[in-house]
Amino acid sequence: MTIVHSKLSKHKRRLRTASRRFKLHVATVLWLGAIAVLLAFGLAWLAGEPTINQFFDRWHQAQTFAPTWFNAPSGVGIGLLWPTIASVIVVWLTMRLSPQPRPWSRPVVIGVLLVLLARYLAWRSLCTLNLANPLNGAFSLGLLALELFTMTSSVLQLGLMLRMRDRRREADQAAIAVTTGAYTPTVDVFIPSYNEPAFILRRTIVGCQAMDYPHKRVYLLDDTRRPEIRALAAELGCEYLTRPDNRHAKAGNLNHAIAQTHGELIVVFDADFIPTRNFLTRTVGFFQTAQVGLVQTPQSFYNADPIAHNLGLDHVLTPDEEVFYRQVQPFRDTVGSVVCAGTSFVVRRTALEAAGGFVTNSLSEDYFTGIQLSANGYQLVYLNEKLSAGLAADNMAAYAMQRLRWGQGTLQAFFIKTNPLTIPGLTVLQRLAHLEGLLHWFGAIARLGFLVMPLAYAFFQIIPIQATAAELVYFFLPYYGVQLTTFAWLNDRSRSALLADIYSLVLAFPIALTVFQTMIRPFSTGFKVTPKGRSSDRYSFNWNLAWPLIFLFGLTAVSLWQNLGLMVVQQGWLGAGAASATFQIELVKGANLGWLWSTYNLIMLGIALLILLDAPRQAFEWFDLRCPVQMTVFEPDAVAPRQVVLGGNTVALSEGGAMVKLAAGQAWRSPTPQRRPVELQIGETGLTLKGWAWLNSDRQNGTTVQIEFEALTTAQSRQLIELLYCRPGQWQRRTTPNELHSLWLIGKTLVCPPILSAKSNPIRAIAQG
Repeated sequence: MTIVHSKLSKHKRRLRTASRRFKLHVATVLWLGAIAVLLAFGLAWLAGEPTINQFFDRWHQAQTFAPTWFNAPSGVGIGLLWPTIASVIVVWLTMRLSPQPRPWSRPVVIGVLLVLLARYLAWRSLCTLNLANPLNGAFSLGLLALELFTMTSSVLQLGLMLRMRDRRREADQAAIAVTTGAYTPTVDVFIPSYNEPAFILRRTIVGCQAMDYPHKRVYLLDDTRRPEIRALAAELGCEYLTRPDNRHAKAGNLNHAIAQTHGELIVVFDADFIPTRNFLTRTVGFFQTAQVGLVQTPQSFYNADPIAHNLGLDHVLTPDEEVFYRQVQPFRDTVGSVVCAGTSFVVRRTALEAAGGFVTNSLSEDYFTGIQLSANGYQLVYLNEKLSAGLAADNMAAYAMQRLRWGQGTLQAFFIKTNPLTIPGLTVLQRLAHLEGLLHWFGAIARLGFLVMPLAYAFFQIIPIQATAAELVYFFLPYYGVQLTTFAWLNDRSRSALLADIYSLVLAFPIALTVFQTMIRPFSTGFKVTPKGRSSDRYSFNWNLAWPLIFLFGLTAVSLWQNLGLMVVQQGWLGAGAASATFQIELVKGANLGWLWSTYNLIMLGIALLILLDAPRQAFEWFDLRCPVQMTVFEPDAVAPRQVVLGGNTVALSEGGAMVKLAAGQAWRSPTPQRRPVELQIGETGLTLKGWAWLNSDRQNGTTVQIEFEALTTAQSRQLIELLYCRPGQWQRRTTPNELHSLWLIGKTLVCPPILSAKSNPIRAIAQG
């Protein structure tokens, strides 16, 4: 009877899951309805419906007789360039006087941008649309709609950026009570795990245990119930929790742990994130204010994301998430809409329990839990200080899986009760900030539209923009020029505009597909953990992500040839009839813009395809860490073994080995090239490691020795992890290349792809800088 009852219960759960997946939601109806209305409207226009045709004929006539103030000055003199020159000078002087955005300088730059945007938008709407026939009109209005969408998102960001908050000084004051012992609430540290390798979990557990805070307990929440992970927790002295099932994935795992623990505060670190020693002393103090419900810190990464790694720019490009944590989260903090990012945060237990625990009906349990806390009246705080670091995705497949899960999880907002646009308790500004985050994912559709639009020039002789070169210089160049000039300045030097475009292009196809799928079937896929910690010794190409880009690359190359052909033969057209000649002249104007646009798209697509060639990765990450060391080399001898004691400094260090540069005047002259046993003492840490050493290079400026460590004991592993990952202040911000440098990097990558210039010894590359 029990077995029958169990089977019936499972069957009912499956039916509920199926009905949930195929339920027609209001948001889906609105989404499909909007698409259907647009298609019906376009088909009616193409079919010649009189009312619609009359409407667009009048609009077309209005474009012909646009206001005179939208006419560009005649000639090619300075008159065309003065808006660009004047606006660039204003923002350049502002940025020179204020290298970092300040309360006075940020509104000046944003004000100039908004004025130029309004000027450009008025010109685009009143003077450049081609509504001569339905086909041209559809493309022309479609392009304007894409621009309006991106501008709406930009205006939301610029408006929210008028005020920004930096809480680091506030953290200094709040930390005094923690360090003096006046405020030390009990803390439970949760490490949710699902199938991550033991060596990754070891780092995180050791880092959590190393935090300077007396009243904490570290819990490993193993959702795969692995005996080796239980043994790892016992070896390191970590609390171990598991549960009989994996219901609700990470959110369910965390909620299960909440019921088993009692700390006043809860800290969550993903299985690959390692905190610095001062994480708790910098964050716990904020909770002295009773209304603070959660403190979020940035996500940092100690390895390069796959885009930077595959381009061979590991130590040049800033990580992908830097823009979000250096630009978006600070302005969200100002309006009270900080995003809980799922790791490296502290939450008040009573606030979390009042919210019903972590939200379980979405893939983004962290995001919606933060929204629920805000709706309940709690304050979410963002401390813009790097206090932890984790592993970025290993390859493009894992990178894509992670981003698509984030996109689907965020867009599920339209289908659950914790929708930030409708949930009671949020302010208008909070809703606008969350709206900006939701619109971000729809940007992939717009990016694809900008890729496809130039093809219309060549293949269908469509002219979506009616504009002369003088008009583009007079109206478009000022806005675009100032945007390029100020882009990196506004996002705290975290990303240049050109590099941001590359990052958005690589996954534009799968993200756009995910948006459509989510809006129709929001719960069609479950939670998938991003695989991390994998090494590779060979190149591999991601064909699944590449084939739509390859197809579009081919079409764009053909369209470029076609558009150049239009320019070559334009002289032959001028002898045609008057009406035909007018059309051909307009077509040639379109081709002039089309070939420039196609050239840019072709370059971006070429870079995107290079990114999809995954480069090899080492098992251990190497760090540019300088530590004084003493090295004892054991040399074999026919009579008696001898010891050679040498001093020097590490130039690269990892969990698997070290690169040591010997001090001036010291040299290791081994009679044979074979590796030698070695004992390495690292600085004042008291850490002594055994391994094997061999001469790496002997240059005029000193001798470099490479060391491979033997298996480490638990104590040695703990010391080494703390040295590599847990030092306060070690995760520093990097500055992104400016636009000119970014352009040079793009050109260099195209001319000499990383696969042709890869160094044979990546450890030596680190050592040599």
